[in-house]
Amino acid sequence: MSRITFYEDKNFQGRSYECSSDCADMSSYLSRCHSCRVERGCFMVYDRSNFMGNQYFMKKGEYSDYMSMMGMSDCIKSVRMIPMHRGNYRMNIYEKENFGGQMHELMDDCENVMDRYRMSNCMSCNVMDGHWLMYEQPMYRGKMMYMRPGEYRNFMNQGMNGMRFMSMSRPPRRVQDYKSEEGEIGRSQVFLKLSHGQQG
Repeated sequence: MSRITFYEDKNFQGRSYECSSDCADMSSYLSRCHSCRVERGCFMVYDRSNFMGNQYFMKKGEYSDYMSMMGMSDCIKSVRMIPMHRGNYRMNIYEKENFGGQMHELMDDCENVMDRYRMSNCMSCNVMDGHWLMYEQPMYRGKMMYMRPGEYRNFMNQGMNGMRFMSMSRPPRRVQDYKSEEGEIGRSQVFLKLSHGQQG
């Protein structure tokens, strides 16, 4: 079972809240959050409630001062648990909103949709199997978004109005990926990239 514990203050001090599933509004449990510890599994955290705003990927590890580490200007407001998927991965990506323009089926990581498909951007998608991380820039950099199975005619409902994505990857898929010694963070800002491929 996945588990993450949030703390009011830095260095795991103050009141805490333990979570093993999705939480749309952290303020119901903590008035603030300045550190967290991922004991098992992987999570996506958001700087706005209801899974909106900038998104950050966290896997097993200790984050004694995550705001300083990531340059965040606000605390974590909501969190999603990323389940470990053991089956196939399949997603259709589209060049334009509402499933318009070019369409390509994706079944593995793609570091650059322009190089692979000659597609200038991705502005809608249909996730059929598995869970995906999508990135604003090639090589898994820039703002990112966690995608669960479903149809996404645009990314407005995720707080990413007009956003386009240029690379996609699958979250950790092996048990050992959930057991790294140190936590790694995917920064959803351009100036601090996700360290893709540096699995524990």
